[in-house]
Amino acid sequence: MTKSAPSRRDVGGLITLGLVALAVVPLIWHIAHRAQAAHSDDPALTAKLADTVPPGTTLVVGDPITEHVIKLNGWDKDLPFHIQWANLSGGPQVNQAFQAKALDIGSAADIPPIHATWIGIPVKIVAYRLRADPITYPTYTLGIAPGTNIATLADLKGKRIAYSAGQAQGVVVLRTLQAAHVRQQDVTLVDLPASATVYVEALAARQVDAAPIAAGLQAKRYVDDYGAQGGKVLSHGAFRDDPALLYARADVLADPAKAAALRQYVRLWARAQRWVDSHRQVWVNTYYVKDQGVTPQEGEVIARSAGSLDLPRQWDGIITLQQQTVDFLAAETHRKPFDAAILFDRRFEHVPEEPGAQ
Repeated sequence: MTKSAPSRRDVGGLITLGLVALAVVPLIWHIAHRAQAAHSDDPALTAKLADTVPPGTTLVVGDPITEHVIKLNGWDKDLPFHIQWANLSGGPQVNQAFQAKALDIGSAADIPPIHATWIGIPVKIVAYRLRADPITYPTYTLGIAPGTNIATLADLKGKRIAYSAGQAQGVVVLRTLQAAHVRQQDVTLVDLPASATVYVEALAARQVDAAPIAAGLQAKRYVDDYGAQGGKVLSHGAFRDDPALLYARADVLADPAKAAALRQYVRLWARAQRWVDSHRQVWVNTYYVKDQGVTPQEGEVIARSAGSLDLPRQWDGIITLQQQTVDFLAAETHRKPFDAAILFDRRFEHVPEEPGAQ
């Protein structure tokens, strides 16, 4: 059967779509470029942080774990500003809230600030946390679906893998493939948000063959529930997956009152990290067992899997680490790399060492 030539309407439509596509590409580049420029062009982002917070200042904060630590210890009672807590965390939720200007500061892994910059949301990192031994105590492991013939990472070739582009789990997938010498085009990346138990449920239902899931309790529960059917976990490879951070909208940081309040919040955040690290069993019992409903035995798994805290005293090495991630992601997702230093508000670099942060 011979195909008919496209009609004039079809040709006109194709030309229109082509022109729209050509117009969208520079528009996307312009939005991202404007977001990157906003990181450094505003003098207010380099102004000295004030020591006092003006009365009436409010911060909208999406940092649930720190919220629990602060409230547990009553550290919020004498703050010179008001915190409006938002029950959200993780890159997609935080970035969406930033875009709507409904959130001032949020907690996430290292990928969301990079993704925010690429999609045109000006943000800055104001606090950074690592694990002292990230290889022994990884944040994620690779869940393998029941009945899937995956014994090693090389067996991922030809398989379906859960993937979320704007989250740390997405980078775990890409770096796992790199470690296994498996090309992206040799697997099927299944676009799924990495939230709650979505990946575990996808594995159990055989919607995917592999997925990055939280090491520790989630991995234990997965093996307990589905190990008899062949569900298991594999180490994703010898790379660090532990960065965790606070980041804020650039326009919030350009506001002297809010920037001063953020300084004090970062002190509290650092104090909370240290308190959890030195009160591990108390934290597990009061938060995970009593508040989140895990068993004491499961709480022990959480305590053992968390590793020890590393709060870097200076950010040169952190910026290098972040640059490696920017460059890796840019190459893997065909985006334009940028200078990772623009992501950091270095006025906050030494705030975790200030009085009130210990």
